[in-house]
Amino acid sequence: MEQLKIVFMGTPEFAVGILDAIYQNNYDIVGVITTADKPAGRGQKVKFSAVKEYALEKGLRLLQPTNLKDEAFLAELKSLNANLNVVVAFRMLPEAVWKMPKLGTFNLHASILPQYRGAAPINWAIINGEEKTGVTTFFIDEKIDTGAMILKAETNIGTDETAGELHDRLMELGKDTVIKTLTLIANDNATTTIQEVDDDIKTAYKLNKDNCKIDFTKSGEEIHNLVRGLSPYPAAWCFIKDNDQEWAVKVYTTQFIEAAHDKEIGAIVGDKKSIKVAVAGGFINILSLQMPGKKKLSAKELLNGMTFTDNAAAY
Repeated sequence: MEQLKIVFMGTPEFAVGILDAIYQNNYDIVGVITTADKPAGRGQKVKFSAVKEYALEKGLRLLQPTNLKDEAFLAELKSLNANLNVVVAFRMLPEAVWKMPKLGTFNLHASILPQYRGAAPINWAIINGEEKTGVTTFFIDEKIDTGAMILKAETNIGTDETAGELHDRLMELGKDTVIKTLTLIANDNATTTIQEVDDDIKTAYKLNKDNCKIDFTKSGEEIHNLVRGLSPYPAAWCFIKDNDQEWAVKVYTTQFIEAAHDKEIGAIVGDKKSIKVAVAGGFINILSLQMPGKKKLSAKELLNGMTFTDNAAAY
């Protein structure tokens, strides 16, 4: 059995869960690599990544390169004498990095590869109405999320499950899968499967303002899936217009109510408790939302302080 000396690379909370599992299982973590500190928010205060916070708390050796090809960084990385790199939610690595350790570099990806390669696999699985997803470990190669697969683990997606809820469950599934992968590698028992490529592969595109906007001409099911697939972050959004006022509104929770109606698509049917938007075959009932500059509220809470006229519409 080979004694593993691990360099861990990652940035967000999802990666922290995996790093903690490796730490709690008493593996030798010789270094942690995360993104450089960045100013964030209105005050532009310097914000540490979630992985940096964890590494500092546990007293782990920390590297924050701005350039992964920099000779000084590569020399420092080599000096750690790691024999394995583990990558979770980081960035594309140059060959000089992923080829450095003797046992290679493996990544944990939050999908069943080859489906949903890319930046936002958890979100897109829900947005596209998938009933199953999971996690995959694979050895990194020169492309993004295309390397030889080691282990997979599947789970069902709940009908109304949000991206935030699925994120937490996949993190738990990922912990177990990474520890099993480490055990296989340490015992020289890791076997791999090459990813097959076909025309049905779906991509987990980076999220942006355009693909997070609600299109009320789509089916109620598609709209509901978009909202839950982006909740709580970065959140689906739309414009609401009422007479001469217009707001860009974040939408966090919805339900689709099937019903016959003669309303125009996008028309808002409001009462004291609910905000319903007319769509084909029924209504999108907005259950929680956030007006510009305000905190997140339930529809009922919002309607305590404002009412919509018969001219109100969402688009």
